[in-house]
Amino acid sequence: MIATATIAEEILELKKRRRAILLAHHYQETEIQELADAIGDSLELARKAREFDGEVIAFCGVWFMAETAKILNPERTVVVPDAEAGCSLVEACSAAQVRAWKRRRPDDVVVSYINTSAEVKAESDIICTSRNAVKIVNSIPAEKPVLFLPDLNLGNYVKKETGRENMRVWQGACIVHATWHARRLARAREQHPEALVAAHPECGADVLAMADFIGSTSAIIEWCVSSPAREFIIMTESGVTHSLHRLAPGKKFFFLPNEACNCSECPYMKRNTLEKLRDCLRDLKPQVELPERILRGALAPIERMLAVK
Repeated sequence: MIATATIAEEILELKKRRRAILLAHHYQETEIQELADAIGDSLELARKAREFDGEVIAFCGVWFMAETAKILNPERTVVVPDAEAGCSLVEACSAAQVRAWKRRRPDDVVVSYINTSAEVKAESDIICTSRNAVKIVNSIPAEKPVLFLPDLNLGNYVKKETGRENMRVWQGACIVHATWHARRLARAREQHPEALVAAHPECGADVLAMADFIGSTSAIIEWCVSSPAREFIIMTESGVTHSLHRLAPGKKFFFLPNEACNCSECPYMKRNTLEKLRDCLRDLKPQVELPERILRGALAPIERMLAVK
């Protein structure tokens, strides 16, 4: 590599040499998304990784997403730009806590949001995403008690949509979505009276009650693209702007600052940079490595999810 090469050129050269695929979540910085082979949510990207015949997966997102890619692609090397790119939902629920719950309530069906660690997935009966959570819970026999973890807001939304009375909800929260409040959304609607509101179900119930559409990140993008409306208030992480403008040019998108940082960004997602992506491809680390027991244990509930039509 010549000394004058840009970081982007170095990444593309390393990608070719490593026979790697670059996967980027919608919340990543624009310069990372522009280099990616695929952009999507965590499960979409893990599935995408199965379709290529290379050796290395460079996952630009947060750690649990890279773990999911490893679970679905155990024979491949999975690397991440920054091992400290975590998730408040993962931190809200440990495998030890889930095991303790199962000892107290062994008949509960444990439904875990994909925003959990590999260890928690291995303790779960079935996994869900924000896109299919309602369908997954509806697939469980009505007489079975359910524990939904770890997101309080998503769990309460699912409980409302399914009418499931025998469903207990963990008390975790996303540090971005949970900080938005209805009063800020009301002000935004006053400022943009023509805009429709699209909200991720990790938002609080007061925000969801004001939304014109509720859905996962990818579902929000699809809805905005297909809608005849020209303006939207988007209640999810602002990194999704890149995909929205790419797929719906000419439309306007407004994001709300949250209470914690007066921004609409996930600090974990923003830990990844082009420099770190280059380094992880060069050094093949940080690398996701999981014990065989966890790989097998976490794969089973993911496969149960994938079997639900």
